[in-house]
Amino acid sequence: MNEADFLHLRDEIESWVRGPGEIWAERIEAEGDVPRELYDELRDKGWLSLAAPVELGGRGIPFSRYLELLEIVSRSHGSIRMLVHVNNGIWRALAPFADDHQLDLVKKAVSGEALVAFTLTEATAGTGNDLRSTVRRDGDVYLLNGEKHLITFGVKCDYWLLIARLEGSSGSDGTVAFLVPNTGLPGAEVIDDSDTMGVRGTDHAILRFTDTPVPADARLGAEGEGLTVALGGFLLPSRISVAMSCVGLAERAQELALEYALKRETFGKKLAERPVIQAYLAENYADIQAARALILHAARAYETGAPDAAQLSSASKMIAVDMLGRVTDKALQIHGGQGYWHRNAIERVYRDARAQRFEEGTNEIQKTVVARAILAEARA
Repeated sequence: MNEADFLHLRDEIESWVRGPGEIWAERIEAEGDVPRELYDELRDKGWLSLAAPVELGGRGIPFSRYLELLEIVSRSHGSIRMLVHVNNGIWRALAPFADDHQLDLVKKAVSGEALVAFTLTEATAGTGNDLRSTVRRDGDVYLLNGEKHLITFGVKCDYWLLIARLEGSSGSDGTVAFLVPNTGLPGAEVIDDSDTMGVRGTDHAILRFTDTPVPADARLGAEGEGLTVALGGFLLPSRISVAMSCVGLAERAQELALEYALKRETFGKKLAERPVIQAYLAENYADIQAARALILHAARAYETGAPDAAQLSSASKMIAVDMLGRVTDKALQIHGGQGYWHRNAIERVYRDARAQRFEEGTNEIQKTVVARAILAEARA
């Protein structure tokens, strides 16, 4: 995509976010659901296939430039951002390991014809190495047992990209990835767990499996490559994407704070004239710009395959989610009591902001990733 076309696309997305996107946001909040028509609209606009390569049916936008578009989308409702973010990233986990048959599904995921839910998280496991969901080979099938939770799109998706481990294994060596069809398989229980604080409307699932037969040809990659599929293919760039979504949402919070400070008057003065409010706005501006710079640095490291890409990915998310917390808190404070009411957009932004604190791994996990990497470098 040449620069002129890219800028035209960017303007198109920004116009939609400020217009139809706000109408969709109000409907999602009112109904507590993401209508199928919204998904279809995003698919038809080609916004679910921005980042995938042309050979997979995508638009081939480089990762760092795609992040500029995600930044704008993230100023909208959290569920709209979630649809664009996940659909533009899941192919990275699938494509490097897909066989010819699975490649057709990858292309459907890119086009928006099939929705694939990333299915790693468990209630009793944290980093991935301690997964407890297991599989055992039984002829032409693997029998799957265990439970997953907090699975975004896990209710409505067409497939789960599910990571489990071979019975009796430990650590990462025994992990296996599967593309499991969400078609009512025997022993599979799907529990709708979508009543969340923020990012309202996006469905989330608890999944329970009891000797659920998964066809052997549903395996993605080889036995032992499960966490490689999950971490390298999806989580590394996805953490950078979540970080940029924090920037977009923080920008929206700052925009709302500026608008309110310029119109709200107390004791004969606009809030914008008061030094304490000016300090909040200045701090927010600096916070946002600093986080954005680190995120783009991490994105370029990922694009070039730099050796420090993984720790930069985690560092960028770590910094961005803390930044978002500070910015949205100050933006809400500038609104005073008005900000606490549903009728004001800052209330929704404040709730949506909390989700990034655990999405793609908590800051505690990100700090562990960064510390391990820098300590290994120091020891070497």
